[in-house]
Amino acid sequence: MHSSSHDSETYNLETPQSTTGRDLSRRGLLAAAGAGALGAAVGWVPAFRISAADAAVTLPTPPGFPSGIPLYQQAYQNWSEEITIEAAWTCAPQNPAEVVTVVNWANANGYRVRPKGKGHGWSPFLVPSGANMDKFLLVDTTQHLTASTIDSSGSPKTVTAQAGITMDSLLVTLEAAGLGLAATPAPGNLTLGGVLAVNAHGSAIPAAGESRPGGMSYGSLSNLIRSLTAVVWDPAQNKYVLKTFQRTDPDIKPFLSHLGRAFITEVTLQVGANQRLRCTSRYDIQVTDVFAAPASAGSNSFAGLLNGCGRIEVIWFPFTTVPWIKQWYVKPSKPLLSRQVNGPYNYTFANFIDQATSDFLSQVVAGNVSGTPTFENGEMAIVGSGLITTGTWDIWGWSKNTLLYVQPTTLRIVEAGYAVVTSRANIQRVVSEFYNKYVATINAFRANGDYPMNGPIEIRVTGLDKPGEVDGIPGAVTPQLSSVRPRPDHPEWDVCVWLDMGTIPVTPKVSRFYAQMEQWIWANYTGSYATVRPEWSKAWAVTDSGAWTDTTVLTSTIRNTMNAGQPSNDNFDTARATLNRYDPNRVFSNTFLDTLLP
Repeated sequence: MHSSSHDSETYNLETPQSTTGRDLSRRGLLAAAGAGALGAAVGWVPAFRISAADAAVTLPTPPGFPSGIPLYQQAYQNWSEEITIEAAWTCAPQNPAEVVTVVNWANANGYRVRPKGKGHGWSPFLVPSGANMDKFLLVDTTQHLTASTIDSSGSPKTVTAQAGITMDSLLVTLEAAGLGLAATPAPGNLTLGGVLAVNAHGSAIPAAGESRPGGMSYGSLSNLIRSLTAVVWDPAQNKYVLKTFQRTDPDIKPFLSHLGRAFITEVTLQVGANQRLRCTSRYDIQVTDVFAAPASAGSNSFAGLLNGCGRIEVIWFPFTTVPWIKQWYVKPSKPLLSRQVNGPYNYTFANFIDQATSDFLSQVVAGNVSGTPTFENGEMAIVGSGLITTGTWDIWGWSKNTLLYVQPTTLRIVEAGYAVVTSRANIQRVVSEFYNKYVATINAFRANGDYPMNGPIEIRVTGLDKPGEVDGIPGAVTPQLSSVRPRPDHPEWDVCVWLDMGTIPVTPKVSRFYAQMEQWIWANYTGSYATVRPEWSKAWAVTDSGAWTDTTVLTSTIRNTMNAGQPSNDNFDTARATLNRYDPNRVFSNTFLDTLLP
């Protein structure tokens, strides 16, 4: 159906690349991986490994690599029958000390190190598309850096976890101890490190009359961090070392959401008592009522629906008349009509690719998009019938069992994403203006026979990363690079409306559509009304040439919006300087980050 994912990897929008090795044809690799048309659609899985000693390696062998740490060349298989071989050396350290060993080796040998999780995001924070990987080393955190320990002795309770643990695993561990999070990204197959690198989020603000439970935050997951350990340069020792930062240390600010410009090995998060949540799904409200102008908005408007529950997600497929609305309610005991669920991923109808979808994909790849309106209505029909046949229109259970629903088998789409920071009173205005502009734009493209958008828009709402929600730590600092960092000059801005636009990669004209929408978004949400930041894990800085290609956005627009309203000694430039001070050799960087965070 759709995917809302948050970890550092790179996707191309219109031109999926095939970087094949000397002896490895794309077709041969596909056959070797045992992948058919649908098998290839499950997205970014390791196709094979070649050990450093193998004659088939396609890159210069790293000289004098530390013995005892496995080194291999890793490949990836794309979701769309296009194969991108990540012709990159990869290693899997068994502990943080081995990470330090690898980093110091890399620094001495002119290599760059990229911490790799599950690769579930779109932004090129790991490596940019088409990068020359001769002098890059990917460090896989998912094999060994997965430990976690819960401390229930204090208030709030905390969990200390290594960066490679998945959210699935972390939430299972927390649930067993009676603990949980207020909100979390929909996919659980994300690493904690990847989630925190891009201040990933769920969807939650206080419902009318609700007060914040201890240990929880309505902001991004980065706001839960109480301390973290990173690999940093120590000038006194002339080498990289492990350093633990506390949440009151000004230097921790850029590490709380570092966009891939650092290597975090471990974090301590605050957590709260686990909650039972009821999630109701409905598709009986006209989209024009949901996104009505504020003056005519009623109880079935986005803001009206949100006010009663505090946790909402609206998924609307273009050219359809009703959206899929999910609302979560805190309910300690099971409502009479709800179905109890004891595990996550209950919307099974959304987590497979049927024949009609496969056929439509083939048409899009071939450049035929005329079937888009029919396909969109078919997708929404699947939602409606799926909710009924699976009995999931009203489910209740522990938090993770209703919050996690996107699996690796979900159709991988690309999403452009933006964080609109504003006041709660302006939520309906934000979504209404967005909907009207989106419809006007797709209709303008449609008039020319173009259908760039064949996935849904997805709208969620969170709070901001307020330091007051870090319990028991007076003087807690804010994440400098977070999309939801509060604006001191606008204390009335207390929420973020996340605007995501999804479509299938390679769809003709997608970049042109995204570019037009983005320019409008930057221009519309301004002044005393709102401000815009990128949703870091998604596509942004789009031109007709693709995502992350708008040099003005990359070098000035983002800097300006992150600096706006912040003290001159505590802003985007400060974050960049701090990250450069702790990694002066830019071991933790790539050509894209060299532009965004020079």
